[in-house]
Amino acid sequence: MGREHRYEASVVWTGAEKGPTLSYQSYSRDYRVDIPGRPALHGSADPHFRGDPARHNPEDLLVAALSACHMLTYLALAARAGLAVTAYEDAARGTMALEGEGGHFTEVVLNPRVTVARGSDLALARRLHGEAHGLCFIARSVNFSVRHEATIVEEG
Repeated sequence: MGREHRYEASVVWTGAEKGPTLSYQSYSRDYRVDIPGRPALHGSADPHFRGDPARHNPEDLLVAALSACHMLTYLALAARAGLAVTAYEDAARGTMALEGEGGHFTEVVLNPRVTVARGSDLALARRLHGEAHGLCFIARSVNFSVRHEATIVEEG
């Protein structure tokens, strides 16, 4: 496996079909993300910024990317350690602070609920969350706090 991986995405403002940016209030925030070989993702701005609430927005996608990265890293570590994870879900939440004309995320809190097979090493199951956090590519790439508050449940 190579030491460098590249990713491509094309973002197209589909809102232009509804008219130009004549005023902040009137233009459509709709867009489409095209990634080679995958279905298109249709998005918009957050509803607070006049976006379509039925579409994905960049802020939600950032929180989802952090959650998915942690999960995938955790599952890989569990598999390598012989820990039988039978279910995993997360209710992640992010906080963004607005300042002047812009803003930034201040933190994302992951709340993974992991179910492991009966008789599993629960201490290992907890410890792997810390390891996953340290290895997650996305969490290592952001400049704000990403915390996890994991719950481990034994199956049965």
